[in-house]
Amino acid sequence: QVQLVESGGGLVQAGGSLRLSCAASGRTFSSYRMAWFRQAPGKEREFVAAIRWSGGTTYYADSVKGRFTISRDYAKNTVYLQMTNLKPEDTAVYYCAADQGSSGSAAYIKKYDYWGPGTQVTVSS
Repeated sequence: QVQLVESGGGLVQAGGSLRLSCAASGRTFSSYRMAWFRQAPGKEREFVAAIRWSGGTTYYADSVKGRFTISRDYAKNTVYLQMTNLKPEDTAVYYCAADQGSSGSAAYIKKYDYWGPGTQVTVSS
């Protein structure tokens, strides 16, 4: 059974940085695409970034390009989201997700088969 567990969220001032981690278990993920989504209060869940586990191709939402970096560690079966120059509008619950098909649009939420419980990120102004 696939399990995704996020960590690393917290409270940070605007302009600060955080690194989120997503520990994945229960499967060999070499054919998967892993992603981060976020959901702010009263808003729909939105795509943030994704990475193909094999090959490392990355995808980003326009709102985070140049500020966020997604990466993965094979040995630790972990995906990271390094967030810099954080803004109050980045405040949300951040979710890790896994797409076993790894094809089609990385931003299409319904492609993702597995989800973590989420971690809260709060950016104060």
